[in-house]
Amino acid sequence: MTHLFRTAFLFLLLTALTSQAVLSADQENDNTVDVVGKVLDHYYLDFSPLGRLELPRFLYDHEGFHFFGSTTAAINSDTFTDEAYLDDPSAATGGPSTYHIVRVDSRPVQFDFSITSHLVFFWFSALLTLAVFIPLTRRYKAGQGTETEPKGAFQNLFETFVVFVRDDIARPNIGPDYLRFTPYLLTVFFLILFMNLFGLMPWGVSSTADITVTAVLALMTFAITQLSASRDYWKHIFWFPGVPFYIRIILFPVEFIGIFTKPFSLAIRLFANMASGKILIFSILGIIFVFNNLFGSTVAYLSSPIWVVMTLFVYLIKAFIAFIQAYVFTILSALFIGMAMVEHEEIHEAEKF
Repeated sequence: MTHLFRTAFLFLLLTALTSQAVLSADQENDNTVDVVGKVLDHYYLDFSPLGRLELPRFLYDHEGFHFFGSTTAAINSDTFTDEAYLDDPSAATGGPSTYHIVRVDSRPVQFDFSITSHLVFFWFSALLTLAVFIPLTRRYKAGQGTETEPKGAFQNLFETFVVFVRDDIARPNIGPDYLRFTPYLLTVFFLILFMNLFGLMPWGVSSTADITVTAVLALMTFAITQLSASRDYWKHIFWFPGVPFYIRIILFPVEFIGIFTKPFSLAIRLFANMASGKILIFSILGIIFVFNNLFGSTVAYLSSPIWVVMTLFVYLIKAFIAFIQAYVFTILSALFIGMAMVEHEEIHEAEKF
């Protein structure tokens, strides 16, 4: 009975919060919802309705480097302004509009090294990964978990994931030399998992919904794969053995392009899955605002429980996908590394038995 009341209270709370958003939007002239904007990278952390925390800006132009504590500080300087205020400087309100910084003489900034929301949550994920593995390392070095059984929920929980990545991902896909690459696979798995889970938190941002983040992760797998590749791997790309010469001419571009399509698919798969999930959540909640525009706040208020339930359902699925996508990226990375390291003669010998 207590569990039932707790669930009912949570549902009513979510409904009430959503309804308040609808009623507030009804009082504004423009109550549209920027769904795609919720996924894009920003130069601030959005804590709406509490406000925004602007992030530092690092800019470089022909005069050198410029540092500002926030976008507002940059556009209030004598050197830079918001792009929206170029045509009409009198429209400047003292705060940013587009967050796109240009010089007051309309010349663009050559390089923008500013901190963004996706980068901040990438750092959070990296720090959380270190916060997990540094204590674990100390425990194992002290013999806890090696000479004796693991102690505590913390060590037992994360040892389950560590053993899973080592025994079910690295060992069967890489082979005898799997321990050499297990630290990288563990880092990738937990880093992606934490970034995915941060995107489910209130005011959180999923850094894996940024193609640049997933591309960097894929490039790391690409670099490790190529540097660990055997001579047989390169032989089967540039001069495929056992086939006529004209077939080799056909196979070479196919195999060569395949080197780059593997990491490309890694980056796109992770990015598309995480970005689409968040867009879907905001799209379902956005139906409340659509109903508010079409039929008024009463209909939006009465229908909001339906959309809240659907959002919770998608939210739970996205939480499951957060683990799945970390697993998929890790196992494909292990598979690509293992395929590059294996000698094809070993495969042929194994097929005889």
